[in-house]
Amino acid sequence: MHSVMTRRTLAGALIFTGVLAGCQVAPPSAPVSPTVNVVDQLHGQAVADPYRYLEDPQHSDTQVWVESQRQFGEAQLAAIDNREVIEARISELWNYEKVGAPWFRGDREFFFRNDGLQSQSVLYVVDKPGTEARVLLDPNTLSDAGTVALSGVSVSPDGNILGYGLSESGSDWQRWQFVDITSGETLGEPLEWIKFSTPQWDKAGQGVWYARYDAPKGGNKLEEVNHFQKLYYHRIGDPQSKDKLVFERPDQPEWGFAPQLSDDGRTLVISGWQGTDRRNRVFFLDLDSGQVTPLVEELIAEFSFLGNDGDRYYFKTDLDAPNGRIVAIDRQKPEQWQTLVAESDYPIDSVKLVNDQFVVVRLKDVLANVRVYSLNGEARHELALPGAGRVVGLQGRRTDKSLYFSFNSTIHPAGVYRYDFDGPQVAAHRLPQVAFDPEQYVSEQVFYQSKDGTRVPMLITYKKGLEKNGDNPTLLYAYGGFNISVTPRFSPATIAWLDMGGVYAVPNLRGGGEYGLHWHQGGMRDNKQNVFDDYYAAAEYLIAEGYTRSERMGAYGRSNGGLLMGAALTQRPELFAAVLPAVGVLDMLRYHKFTIGWAWVPEYGSADVAEDFAFLRAYSPYHNVTERAYPATMVMTADHDDRVVPAHSYKFTAAMQAAQTGEAPIFARIEHNAGHGAGKPTAMRIAEQRDIYAFLWHSFGLTIPERL
Repeated sequence: MHSVMTRRTLAGALIFTGVLAGCQVAPPSAPVSPTVNVVDQLHGQAVADPYRYLEDPQHSDTQVWVESQRQFGEAQLAAIDNREVIEARISELWNYEKVGAPWFRGDREFFFRNDGLQSQSVLYVVDKPGTEARVLLDPNTLSDAGTVALSGVSVSPDGNILGYGLSESGSDWQRWQFVDITSGETLGEPLEWIKFSTPQWDKAGQGVWYARYDAPKGGNKLEEVNHFQKLYYHRIGDPQSKDKLVFERPDQPEWGFAPQLSDDGRTLVISGWQGTDRRNRVFFLDLDSGQVTPLVEELIAEFSFLGNDGDRYYFKTDLDAPNGRIVAIDRQKPEQWQTLVAESDYPIDSVKLVNDQFVVVRLKDVLANVRVYSLNGEARHELALPGAGRVVGLQGRRTDKSLYFSFNSTIHPAGVYRYDFDGPQVAAHRLPQVAFDPEQYVSEQVFYQSKDGTRVPMLITYKKGLEKNGDNPTLLYAYGGFNISVTPRFSPATIAWLDMGGVYAVPNLRGGGEYGLHWHQGGMRDNKQNVFDDYYAAAEYLIAEGYTRSERMGAYGRSNGGLLMGAALTQRPELFAAVLPAVGVLDMLRYHKFTIGWAWVPEYGSADVAEDFAFLRAYSPYHNVTERAYPATMVMTADHDDRVVPAHSYKFTAAMQAAQTGEAPIFARIEHNAGHGAGKPTAMRIAEQRDIYAFLWHSFGLTIPERL
């Protein structure tokens, strides 16, 4: 590699940024990124990849590049006056008690609580009704920086054993440990090399089923491809080496397995997933005989197991029902399916079987609608929700008499509510107290037309009294992919943005699940351009309706939304004053070659296939950077992101900096000891939002006030 690398440019970058000389003075322009002569031949086309070396995080040239870019990015942000004013306001708003919906096992009640600014939420337990809650597990004690996060918990059916997963620096890799809840005694060694799996307890609470990968052979757990997930049974207290392999498919490297125990405890229902394809296979593992039999052998639809009565198994599926339905399947006569809850005009977002009734959350123009049905599908009640917003975190077992859930909107923080199945009314269980008045803000839903005439919804939030004078600072956030519905979400940082005089807009682009299967399919694979066009149409609507203008418009998206930002930069840069691609998928020709990237092929397609290569090459942000004037750009990533590896952001940043002909800055904000976003400590999250808002405000030509 050194023979083809332009060494003088690398040396120039080093001296220029003070890495060699020990100088801390911020450079007046971006560091120069050296290039390599790498050209791939793909389906008859020559595809240059001049920054290929940045894919190797262990390479010394990459490490030098990352450090110089980190210094440059920090210097750019540090030069913005009054950043601390934004941080202070976000911190003030963030500092309130946050409590999750409770769940029950045996005589015990469990819930998460954060007293305000704790790095990670703490797990509490109430040992007996009427007694005080006590701390069961405090992740904040596990690392000084708060970068060890609780990635999941699973409590035994009798409420006596806690299993918990830990993730370091935001990695998807988890280590699971088990403890006796009464004594606090650790039970055996931790389980290693777990990804995308939560242990499922057996009926007696003596062991768990879980899925894991083999340890990375090359030792690089942040980069190596993850294949051949296997399903094991672990008896509590035994070493992991004694775990029993119960199911694998050595002929299918991309298959993964999610176990669920049937209500009678006799069958393990195994969902066989393949990448991010919404469809899945279903297998039954008879726990008496150990025999595995298939129920659904091909990827024909989604099947989510809900519960069973003997041989009668309940599933939520979108087979012949793009918006979802609930069916009963006779295990002895699997060809006989009975529809219990029919498909409606509104897609099913989630289902929970509680108190022997189906609780069905649907999305009615993105907003939650909750109905209760009997086991035979009879409609009983529509819940009277606190308002128009989002319902998540359904908690309850089939035998429980009450359901708990969280409800929020963009301007109402998440509160916990209880439903007792005795009518439409819900009761407040625990509501937060936040240092702002929701009545001073407006959150309205509008609809606009995309390029092809498709009607798209958008939530626009702002402070009362806003004038539509075309001059308001506006943040346009979106995602648009993987069947994920972007429903209203409260963030104290959003309130800080509104307090600054900003408008916060969230369109529900195709590719998500807001309108069911067809909405998702309308924004995936060769339809991906629809997602981008929906986004541009949202920006044009905000301008046409007088909310803002391009010079005051900021674009922001994460992960798949980061891909959207890359497309916005390379397709419609004139629409925005500032763009923030965060942990984005930006190299669409090589994304599937790292960690779990192969799993996204059902969503995006693969450059290994000629037909897919054509549309991927057409919009791949990294491959469509050309010399032109770009808006101010802050590419955001983290050095421990093992989902969307930081090489995407590194390569895109280097290409953008080399191609910029305008005056706006282009730099990377690279977090240390952080990952894709999950488990990020509170202080790091607040600092990230501070920098986003400061960068936008500065890019709009505005001065941050000395107090908010």
